[in-house]
Amino acid sequence: MEKITSFTIDHLKLKPGVYVSRIDYVEGHPVTTFDLRMTSPNDEPVMNTAEMHAIEHLAATFLRNHAEFGNKTIYFGPMGCRTGFYLLLAGEYVSRDVLPLMQEMFSFIADFEGEVPGACAKDCGNYLDMNLPMAKYLAKKYISEVLHNITDDRLNYPD
Repeated sequence: MEKITSFTIDHLKLKPGVYVSRIDYVEGHPVTTFDLRMTSPNDEPVMNTAEMHAIEHLAATFLRNHAEFGNKTIYFGPMGCRTGFYLLLAGEYVSRDVLPLMQEMFSFIADFEGEVPGACAKDCGNYLDMNLPMAKYLAKKYISEVLHNITDDRLNYPD
């Protein structure tokens, strides 16, 4: 069996960033998968599920309600390795195309106050496993260390 594309990236060289993981065509229409890498793989601690869960709820809510990208958002969810998230958008994009959206989204998370959308038993299968303060901390860290003044080595996968 062939390795899937994401397993061919050298995770020992991969830094936190915003990467195009792949572009697929569904019935002739492009879908871009972004790798939103928030932690350095195999180098720093992974995120805990509680903060990832809170980020997932907030980001999905933000994206689905976004004026420009709401109807282009196909999926937002966590990576199994807990080092980041995948964002799937209808259309063909490069990483720089979504930087303003990512800055806006992670600022929304960093500044969020109140109840996390969907964080109740009726709406979520594991609503008690959320950590909003840590989600906000990680969003601020991602903005300051990655999204602010991002360089090309954090927009293109390492060779």
